[in-house]
Amino acid sequence: MKKTSVLLADKNPALVESIRDLLDTMFDTVVMVSNEKSMIETLNRFGPDLVVVDLDMFVTGVQNVAILLNRYDSELKFIVLSTHEGTEVMANCKSSGASGYILKRSSAENLIKAVEAVQNGGTFFST
Repeated sequence: MKKTSVLLADKNPALVESIRDLLDTMFDTVVMVSNEKSMIETLNRFGPDLVVVDLDMFVTGVQNVAILLNRYDSELKFIVLSTHEGTEVMANCKSSGASGYILKRSSAENLIKAVEAVQNGGTFFST
């Protein structure tokens, strides 16, 4: 059976812990980071199957983390977590290569649905 891995990148420790508990049930390995440098280092070293990332994570040289991840690897599957409810922000993430977009205030069930959809080759965008 194939081992699955996820990189969780968010600067909020309490949120990271709660999401990690959920992702632990879905993946063999969950790696957590809280800044851009650690995220890039982990992507290079670890090569996760999926990235779940905070849209507001500070990144240098680009408008947002979705653009950075798409430039890093256009085939990388990633789900954006955000506090921004506007459809324009979601559309920008989608056009930047995101496989999913979930509001941080969403239920755990929405995150599960998003992860399952992306793991099965689909997308999940919810506002």
